[in-house]
Amino acid sequence: MIYTIDMTQPSLIDFSPLTVAEEVAQNIRMILATPLGSAPLARGVGLDYSIIDEPAYIAESRLTAAIITAITEQEPRAIVADISFHKDIEEKLTGSLAVVLKYSLAEEE
Repeated sequence: MIYTIDMTQPSLIDFSPLTVAEEVAQNIRMILATPLGSAPLARGVGLDYSIIDEPAYIAESRLTAAIITAITEQEPRAIVADISFHKDIEEKLTGSLAVVLKYSLAEEE
C-alpha cells in the first residue's frame, strides 16, 4: 500500500498512534520538519536546510536525495516511492519548497 504525506497539510502530534502506518507517517513528518542538528539529544535527526539556499532546480534535486537518505537512515520501516514538490505560485514567491512524499511500509513488501 502506498501512503502519502503532504507537508502543506496540518497535522497533530499523536503520542499513541494506533497503527504502524500512523507512527511511521508521524516520524517522517518530524524528519522533514526538523533542521539537522536542532533536536536536543538527537542531533543527527532531520534535514540540512542550507540546501534551500540553492537555485530551485538544484535545491529540488539535492533535497530529494537528502530526504531519501534521511528517511532510509532515520525511519527504516518506510520505503520512499516518490518525492515531489508543490509548484504553487505563492510558494515560488516565498521561496519555499513544500514536499509531497509517497512511501510504503517495509513490512508490507
